[in-house]
Amino acid sequence: MKIIAGLGNPGTGYADNRHNIGFMCVSAFAKQHRITFDKKQGQARVGQGEIAGTQVLLARPQTYMNSSGQAVDYLVKRYKLNLVDLVVIHDDLDLPLGKIRIRRGGGTGGHHGIESIIDWLESPDFVRVRIGIGRPVTPQISSESSVIDFVLSNFTDEEQQVITPVISRVGEVLYSLVAAGLEPTMNKYNRNGEPAPADLKNEPEK
Repeated sequence: MKIIAGLGNPGTGYADNRHNIGFMCVSAFAKQHRITFDKKQGQARVGQGEIAGTQVLLARPQTYMNSSGQAVDYLVKRYKLNLVDLVVIHDDLDLPLGKIRIRRGGGTGGHHGIESIIDWLESPDFVRVRIGIGRPVTPQISSESSVIDFVLSNFTDEEQQVITPVISRVGEVLYSLVAAGLEPTMNKYNRNGEPAPADLKNEPEK
């Protein structure tokens, strides 16, 4: 079994925020595979189905981003999951808009949702699908308040044109993770037309 959790904040007011790209991707993937989020387990909305011969549980934590670990930890323990079979989709400020990176383990990159998951699991050894949203272009680029405002605002029309096809591509990535596994998926999708590092698992944290 695999658990795929998309991170975001619950509620219609947050639905189109940059910070909710994880929700957007897991919801699109669910729709593609006719899986509905028709149950609540712990503090997550979940849907379950079979993809490429594997049972998959899709999850949207309802704890708000900074407490995502509580919902994810419950599911991991409930299903006695090996962490290599946990996939977390989240936004990444340090990747250019629309860039996708897959890795297992590593640090938080300043992402509070990932920090919460690592704290609750007491391990960083789960798979992450990181989706670049870029950083705010402001004089106070390092200001925490400007970053919060940025991630909690919606994609611009121009950005949406980039992100829409990326959501479909993330669906391909998720299918590949289920059907082919981590290494083949990293080798295929981390390249984006460029030479891949020899060991993508050890890609430096940005």
